Amino acid sequence: MWRVIALLLPRFDDPGVQKDKISAPFKIETGENGGVKVKMSDKFYRPEEISAMILQKIKTDVEAKLGEKTTEAVITVPAYFNDAQRKATKDAGQIAGLDVKRIINEPTAAALAYGFNKKKNEKIVVYDFGGGTFDVSVLEIGDDVIEVKSTDGDSHMGGGDIDRKIITWIAEEYKKESGIDVRKDPLAHQRLKEAAEKAKHELSTTMEAEINIPFITSDSGGPKHLLMKMSRAALESLAKEYIDRSIEITKKALEASPFKMNEINEIIMVGGQTRMPMMVEAVKAFGCHSTFPRY
Repeated sequence: MWRVIALLLPRFDDPGVQKDKISAPFKIETGENGGVKVKMSDKFYRPEEISAMILQKIKTDVEAKLGEKTTEAVITVPAYFNDAQRKATKDAGQIAGLDVKRIINEPTAAALAYGFNKKKNEKIVVYDFGGGTFDVSVLEIGDDVIEVKSTDGDSHMGGGDIDRKIITWIAEEYKKESGIDVRKDPLAHQRLKEAAEKAKHELSTTMEAEINIPFITSDSGGPKHLLMKMSRAALESLAKEYIDRSIEITKKALEASPFKMNEINEIIMVGGQTRMPMMVEAVKAFGCHSTFPRY
């Protein structure tokens, strides 16, 4: 769900919320006590209620896969979440019908998933560039203990921002060619979004992607089709500001930790956006011993 995690418990007048209010595909308004409420299908919901819907869907999918009821869960949250946000997340789990055993930090979960808890005296960075948020944490791993030493991030920056840049690029290129701004048509805009995501994924492994949207719109002359190519260089130009910002944030997190860069054993890259070659190279430029997974 679009950036809902970023809306958990901030005030409506928070600068990040005001930024999201402009670009969100749904209406964000003032909730109780200056908080946030989100309008979906003519009804307003609190962010934790939407989080509960997502958890309920995950619960249903897990039960279908396992063929048995699931009642307990461990839920992960960004390391920067405060006590109130962690409680809201636990409440969302309970609304979804789950007995929430623990709330743990996402970078800790990433380290556990990749087996770093089996190592000793490791110092690692978790670089997590998701669809709607960016988080980075510096961890120290000791005897069966994973400790977060510092954390930073931007809860209003993610792969979705790059998608929107691609949508704008496609629409403007098409407007130059046809004189039509297809962004004004909600259905066409949704098809642009799907095409942008597809092109971004393809450009992780190829140098050029074809963008083909038949019957994107029509005018007095009949139906119109959109067909163009996008290069990896064009994508990298659009994504550069977000990658640069993520690197700045990573440097700040390292400066706030007790370690120097040459003491870091590994950088774990988490999130689908980290498959982007330019992003991998930017992280490797830190000079760390290695990144993981090794794309």
